Amino acid sequence: MATTTTAEILHLSLVVGCELRDAGGGRLGKVNDVIVRLDSDYPPVSGVLATVAGRQVFVPAESLASIDHGLVSLRQSKLDLQPFERRPDEVLLKRDVLDRQLINIDGARLVRANEIELARVEGWYRVVGVDVSLRGLARRVLPRRIAGTLHAGTFLDWAGVEPFTGHVPTVRLRIPHPKLARLHPAQLADLVEAASHGEGEEILRAVGGDGELEADVYEELDPHHQVEFVAERSDVEVAALMARMEPDDAVDLLGELDDERRERIVELLPALLRRRVRALAGYDPATAGGLMSPDFICLYSTATREEALDRVRRSRAAPETLNWIYLMNQDRRLRSAMALADVVRSEPQAVLGDVALFMPPALRPDADLEEIARVMTDYDLTVVPVVNERELLLGVVTVDDVLEMVLPRGWRRRFDLLGGE
Repeated sequence: MATTTTAEILHLSLVVGCELRDAGGGRLGKVNDVIVRLDSDYPPVSGVLATVAGRQVFVPAESLASIDHGLVSLRQSKLDLQPFERRPDEVLLKRDVLDRQLINIDGARLVRANEIELARVEGWYRVVGVDVSLRGLARRVLPRRIAGTLHAGTFLDWAGVEPFTGHVPTVRLRIPHPKLARLHPAQLADLVEAASHGEGEEILRAVGGDGELEADVYEELDPHHQVEFVAERSDVEVAALMARMEPDDAVDLLGELDDERRERIVELLPALLRRRVRALAGYDPATAGGLMSPDFICLYSTATREEALDRVRRSRAAPETLNWIYLMNQDRRLRSAMALADVVRSEPQAVLGDVALFMPPALRPDADLEEIARVMTDYDLTVVPVVNERELLLGVVTVDDVLEMVLPRGWRRRFDLLGGE
């Protein structure tokens, strides 16, 4: 796409409501809206919606000669009065986008479209940006003779924003959507929480084509929003979602559901996950047992470096749980551990039990948050093992789970709907 900085910027508010004239300058009617198709980074204008002789008609782009503030001109002297009918991926900029929230992908926040900017680029008129400032809003409320003197300020590049389109009957966010996929799950969760219910559901549908990403987003949502969105899903769908979540996060979500639905969903889980969930559910959620993940790597002390790395490669556990490789004796009791970086640096045929010098401080399942935080701080750990009375490794607690418990609710940044920080 060629740069738009040298092209004349047209404000949607000064195009909508302007006169529609034929090739000879004769007045035909009034422009009510501008239509685009959301099929590119800078959507081209595919036509305008106009009132002619008391009827709303569609004027296709092929019939338009020019678009300007206060005037849209035709190529010919006659107009084929075609009734307007939405086509796939078409939106009306004023009706469907202006005054609504959009997702600012680059800033990972919600913004309000106070003005929409057009420009003639590469031979035709395209949407090039959205003004989220008060200047854009002022241009629409001031008289046109004054509004026309307000020059375009800094606006967001349209290629970096995504409009909500769930309210448009012929348009939906595409699944998977490449723009949303650029965001971290925590950013997507923040957007869902900041949006209305319908907008949040639209974001979740958009990422739903990537099951792992969808599960990651649900893990980042606060309990209120988790329950809000799973309430509209079937038990089978919720069980499939939980099967992709980390077991401790799945248990937390189950704990928010009523007893009857919780049991139905647990019965739909894969057998291994069902056993893990039932085991984790027996612990207080604010203890090591309630916070621990059952996903970790624990090998016999006789394992070699290559055997350990092969287990890491085959593991589907979350990366943060794999920072340490745990070693046990023949009785399966925890005896030592090695940081993954140290395993990588060791000799290829090294026996890990011979080179592992660190015995990690282990927690019991009933350890509270204060004790977990103290151990992590004292030993500079991001992962702490949890063992039973026989010193058998039950799971690991990661620092992110602890932070979620100790930080106050609502700690995540929220968004100014006008685009401010």
